[in-house]
Amino acid sequence: MATGFGLLWTAQTVSSLGDGVSHAALPLIALTLTRNPMALAVVTAAGTLPWLLFGVLGGALVDRWDRRRTLWMTDALRAVLLAIPAVAAALDVLSIPLLATVAFLLGLGGLFFDTAATAYLPDLLGRDPALLERANSRLRGAQTAASGFAGPPAGSALLALGRAVPLLTDAVSFALSAVLVRSLPAAPRPVPQARESLLRQARAGASYVFRDRLLLGLALRPAVGNIAFIAVETVLALFAHDRLGINTFGFGLLLTAEATGGLLGAGIASFLGRRLGTGTALTCTAAVEGLAILGLAAAPNPYVAGLSLAVCGAGMGATMVLAPSLRQTIVPAHLMGRVTSTSRMLAMCAAPFGAFLGGWLASAYGVRTPIYTAAGLLLTMTAITATMTSNRRVEAALRAAGGAEGADRVTAGGAGAADRPSATGAGVADQAAAAGAIVPDQPEPREPARQGAV
Repeated sequence: MATGFGLLWTAQTVSSLGDGVSHAALPLIALTLTRNPMALAVVTAAGTLPWLLFGVLGGALVDRWDRRRTLWMTDALRAVLLAIPAVAAALDVLSIPLLATVAFLLGLGGLFFDTAATAYLPDLLGRDPALLERANSRLRGAQTAASGFAGPPAGSALLALGRAVPLLTDAVSFALSAVLVRSLPAAPRPVPQARESLLRQARAGASYVFRDRLLLGLALRPAVGNIAFIAVETVLALFAHDRLGINTFGFGLLLTAEATGGLLGAGIASFLGRRLGTGTALTCTAAVEGLAILGLAAAPNPYVAGLSLAVCGAGMGATMVLAPSLRQTIVPAHLMGRVTSTSRMLAMCAAPFGAFLGGWLASAYGVRTPIYTAAGLLLTMTAITATMTSNRRVEAALRAAGGAEGADRVTAGGAGAADRPSATGAGVADQAAAAGAIVPDQPEPREPARQGAV
C-alpha cells in the first residue's frame, strides 16, 4: 500500500507542478493575443464550466468505470490535448477560441481525474481513517508546494522561451503522471448490479448528499466558502494596491503568505483531528478562516494583511485534509464518485456568485466592503454547520460505516470510551439515525463493471 500511495503521490505532484506552470502561463499567453477583458474572462471561465454542466453526471460515470484506468487515460488524453495549442503557438496560429476550447477540455479532464482520484484513494488505503488523513495531508501539501510555489514562477520563466514551452511542459507532466498511475494496483471490481440509467444514478448520488446532514454540512462549507473567498479574490489586488500600497512584487508575496499558511494547515490537520475530534476541528478551522478574513478587511498595513492571509490559508489547508478524509471514510465505495462530484459541483457553482458579489459591493460601497461581507458569510456558515458536523454526528457516521477505530480517535476531544455505545449490532443503526446519517435497509445495487470504458 505504501508503494501504491507513493506512486499516486508522485504522479499528482508532477501533475500539480505542470498545472502551476500552465495556470501562470495561460493568462499571459492570452494577453499576447488580446487585451479585451471579456475575451480573457471567457478563457478563465471555460475551465470551470465542466463542473457546472457535467459535475453530477461525471461522478456517476466514475462510479461505473474502473478508477485507475480513468486516472491514467485522463492524464494521457490531457497530455495529447495540450500538444495542440503548443503546436499552434509554434506555428503562430494560436487564438482565443482555441485557448478557451482547450481550457474547457482540460477542465473536463480535471473533473474526471479529481473525482476518480478521490474515489480511488480509499480503495488504495483500505478506508482507514488515520491513513486517509495522513495521505490527504501529504497530497495537499505537495499540491500546494508544486502548483502554488514552484509552478507559477517556472511558468513565467518558461514563457520567456516561447509560448509553446510552458504548454509542452504541462503536457509532459501529464504524460509522466499517466505512466506512474498506470502502474498502480487495480481497485476492487464493483459487484454487478441491475442496469440503471445514468441520470437516475446521478440523481441518487446527489440525493445521498442532501439527505445526510453530515455530508450536507461538509458540502455547504466549501460552497459558501467559495462565495466568500471569490468575493475577496475579486477585489484583493485592488485592495492591496489602493488601501495597503502594495506593488506588484508585494502582491505576489501576499499570495505566497496564504500558500505558506496552507502548507502549515495541511501539516497539522491530523494533529487537530486527534486533539479536538474531527467535527470540532472542522468547526474551529472554519471559524479561523472567518476571523482571518475579518482581520484582512481591517488590516491597516501589508504585514497584518499577510498574517491574516497566512492564518486563513492554514485554516483552509487543514479543512481540505480533514473534510475529504472523513467523506472518503463514511461514503460507500460505489457512491464515492457521485458524492464527491456533487460536493465539488456545489462549490464550483457558488464561485460565480462570489465574483459578482465582490464586484458589486466594491463598486457600490467601497473595496473593503466585500471583504467584511465575506467574513460575515464565513462566520455565519460556521455557526449554521457546527451541529451538522459535530463530533457526535461524525462518530455515529464512522460507526455506521464500520470505522470503529476512526470513531475512537475522532472522539478524543469528546466523550470517553465508556460513554460510547457498541459499534456492533442494532446500536449502530440507532446511533446513526439519531445523528441524521443515512442507513438504508439494504445496500444500493452496484453497476456492472465496464471493462472498455474510460
